[in-house]
Amino acid sequence: MAAGDKSLTVQGVEIHLTTRGDEDYISLTDMVSKFDGGGSLIESWLRNKDTVEFLGVWERLNNASFNSPGFEGIRSRAGLNRFTLSVSQWARETAGIGIVAKPGRYGGTFAHRDIAFEFGSWLSPEFKLYLITEFQRFKQAEVERGLDWDVRRTLSKVQYRVHTDAVQKHLVPDQVTKTEAGYVYANEADLLNKAIFGMTKKEWAAKNPKLKGNPRDHATMEQLVVLSSIESQNALLIQQGMPAGQRLLVLNEQARVQLTSLLSNPSMGQLRGGPLLND
Repeated sequence: MAAGDKSLTVQGVEIHLTTRGDEDYISLTDMVSKFDGGGSLIESWLRNKDTVEFLGVWERLNNASFNSPGFEGIRSRAGLNRFTLSVSQWARETAGIGIVAKPGRYGGTFAHRDIAFEFGSWLSPEFKLYLITEFQRFKQAEVERGLDWDVRRTLSKVQYRVHTDAVQKHLVPDQVTKTEAGYVYANEADLLNKAIFGMTKKEWAAKNPKLKGNPRDHATMEQLVVLSSIESQNALLIQQGMPAGQRLLVLNEQARVQLTSLLSNPSMGQLRGGPLLND
């Protein structure tokens, strides 16, 4: 991992960046410095069973050397009262690359940007939005060097896989056709659309005949941040066996609370001129 002096300032906190190969890693240690609990928050997050599932999905998508049997051993223990997980243990048992400990000056726990954004959501949706905005501004400077970065793709990529894995495992019955399975996935996607946009994809298309794509393609960044959060929550509720109608009520309430919090915060106005919230 290459050292460097790159950093972002997020709500008055300096957050250092470093690189591994061509990928950006963000300091979780710096991120928690503004929150009560400090470094213990990283430990609490790593103990969370949903975190373990998320890290496993990310590694399967990005790490050809990921040790799946080692991961299954960790996953089987996740959720137990005595379960703990350190960054070094994760790397040792799974050959994971998404979250690492960096020694020396500006050292601490660093995570790939996908994982750092997820951690930011766990800390606070508002903080996540600030972090993504500042990171996007940082990346804009690299566009001139041909290093473009798609924030929308990053926001949706991993949580989408977490969600579809839960649908496949718990809602798609055995021995169905691909077409039949597709209906299940589409219904779950529309459940999320209904929770956050108030309408299904078909209803949105009828209401917006001149627009191409789907409601997610035209969502605000606040909506995309909250969408990534409720995708994770829906995956958990599916695993718990909660019926679709009840999940919709729960997810809609969470979406309303999170969006209200983001949109009603006066400090959000400071972000409106940025490249994220002005698109």
